[in-house]
Parts: sequence; C-alpha cells; structure tokens
Amino acid sequence: MNRNRYLLLLALSSLLALVACGPAPAAVPPSATTSALPPTEATSALPPTETPSAAPPSEAPSPIPPTQGEGNADVLHVRAMQAQGGTWTFHVTVQHADTGWEDYADGWDVLTPNGTVLKPDPKSPFTRLLLHPHENEQPFTRSQSGIAIPTGVTQVHVRAHDLVDGYGGREVLVDLTVRSGDGFEVQARP
Repeated sequence: MNRNRYLLLLALSSLLALVACGPAPAAVPPSATTSALPPTEATSALPPTETPSAAPPSEAPSPIPPTQGEGNADVLHVRAMQAQGGTWTFHVTVQHADTGWEDYADGWDVLTPNGTVLKPDPKSPFTRLLLHPHENEQPFTRSQSGIAIPTGVTQVHVRAHDLVDGYGGREVLVDLTVRSGDGFEVQARP
C-alpha cells in the first residue's frame, strides 16, 4: 500500500471516530496524562517513565449508556495492570470480522463513568489506535500502557471501534477494585 492511501485511510478513520463519538467529552487534565512510549502492535509494552498526578473527576460518576451504533467490534476480554507509578496498562482482546483495509477494527477506548476517553496520547483518536487489519488473527490482543485513571474512578468501560460501523459491539465494564469479573482481570498495586 502506498503512503498516500495509508494517510487517507488514517484520516478517514479519525474522522469516522469523531463522527461516531458525537460531541467531544471533557478532556483529561494535562496533569493526568503522561508521556508514554508510542503505541505499538506488540502485545506487551514498557511502563512509562513519568508518574502522573491524577486530578479528581470534575463531575460525579454516572453510568455510561450503551454505545449507540451498528459497530460489531467486540471486546472479549480485558486485563488491567497497574504500574508502580500508578498508571495502568490495558491488554484488550478484540474480535471483528476484519476483511482488509476497507473494514477492520481500528481502535479501542478506556472510558471513565462520565464518558471521558482516557488516552496517553491526546492526539490519538482512541486510547489505542490499531494501524492495520487483523483478518488472519482473530481474536487478537493489543496493549496500551501509560493510561492515567483519575483519582476516585473505580470502574471503566472498554469499547472497540471498527472503521466502517463505528462503536456498538460488546463492551466490558472493568471494576478496578476487584481481581476479576465478567470478561476482565485486574492486577492493582496495594
């Protein structure tokens, strides 16, 4: 694939993500982000080198309604691991009937109860951007480190996005105060 087509697909993916999400949720304060290693397709990632100072949530948590849309990228399992500095690494297993560059799961998000998408890279359209189709690797697991969860947030939603249909597949609600639950495992630091 030539570079111009790749850039066009990436731009379209970002535009579709913005349209599918509706109005932008409140951003995580700069103090709650960290400079992490850029996302890679590796299934393990190095922990970030900085320790974020998470700010308290600006509004009381409320349940996130199920994502509206026709999306069929399903989150099957989430493993959340807290690093020594307090940030988190999420290992997310996604299933989607990727057919190639024209239709594939192109990202996943970690959201707070008030709908804020937590992203180590504020310029990224997702918590974890997926840069290519996985038509021969289903389901697949990809990881993202350096996710700063604001103080007081004990539950997060994890959802996947597909290039054509957006959000709408199976989501997993992760309770960070327990070791495991329906579709998730948690390794929090004491």
